[in-house]
Amino acid sequence: MSWAGFLKRFLVTVGLMLGTALALIALMNPFGNLPVHAFGPHVIMDSNDRYQLPAVVRTRAFDSIVVGTSSSKLLDPAWLEQVFGGRFANIALNDGRAWEEYQLAQLFLRTVPQPRTLLVGIDWVWCAEDADVNRITGRGFPPWIYDEEPWNDWLYILNWRSVETAGRRLANLAGLLGPRFPANGFDVFVPPERAYDAAKAKQHIWRARPSPIVPVEPAYVATHSDRAQWRYPALAWLDELAGKVPAGTRVIWAFMPAHVAGQLQPGSKEAAREAECKARMAAIATRRGAHLVDFKFASSITREDAHYWDPLHYRLPIAQRIVEGIARAVATGKDDPGGDWRYLAGPARQGR
Repeated sequence: MSWAGFLKRFLVTVGLMLGTALALIALMNPFGNLPVHAFGPHVIMDSNDRYQLPAVVRTRAFDSIVVGTSSSKLLDPAWLEQVFGGRFANIALNDGRAWEEYQLAQLFLRTVPQPRTLLVGIDWVWCAEDADVNRITGRGFPPWIYDEEPWNDWLYILNWRSVETAGRRLANLAGLLGPRFPANGFDVFVPPERAYDAAKAKQHIWRARPSPIVPVEPAYVATHSDRAQWRYPALAWLDELAGKVPAGTRVIWAFMPAHVAGQLQPGSKEAAREAECKARMAAIATRRGAHLVDFKFASSITREDAHYWDPLHYRLPIAQRIVEGIARAVATGKDDPGGDWRYLAGPARQGR
């Protein structure tokens, strides 16, 4: 065979392969972002939630969402619907950053005509000094899926991730493979409750930290100069989101209850900086009419090893207790008499 003939066959083969891949991607619409929906509603077939959760929002099947990191992923939409009404989706991100959560919340507010509840699970990323610099993780983030121009997505879809996910979607259509997550995004990523091992959990919780936690003495007292220098860039995004919600939308920010072994050492400079973050967030919530509920402190929830798998991830019964606590805090505007939560700011407190 001549070189010319070989080259021609090679180019034709490559062209057919690329054409087949492009056709598969276009028909399967693996991320739910293309203007082609040949096989009905989007099905989540990829484990990278950054690529999948925007499609959950764009279905417009949900008027309420949970945004957060993995510390919020166990808040069951069914439980939230029982206490708040509406149709909830849990679109919390594994190892999420505040900027990524902000992008998802923005998409929700742009897409859903009349949002009912926006619940943001708060953890350390919202108080991070470098939140505006370290916006994403090594998992990557596809901004082209989050914008309002679906046609520019064609520039980014011809890659192995798209082909692999499209193949999974095809297998799903053939009945060979189930969805990675349900349509509402809710993912029980921890082991089954029957597999809970208290001894192993305790090892994961405490690792090399001394037990019990000993406060710093004397406690660090932040000066005016300290507070003036401390930066919390992500709080501006919370402020912006609360300012964009239409009238009648319930906005809730809830600090998730990390185990005391996963909290900052009481009395330390770092703990004082986090307390300042909570105070600034409370000021924003007061001004915007958002509810701010705090579970992140030493309590009957966070002191108990048997409530957790590791320092950040609580068990499902605790997740239900958190949902019920958020609902009671929002309804009463008061701290929990049993000490589970503190109601730091919100419409209920404004009226008192």
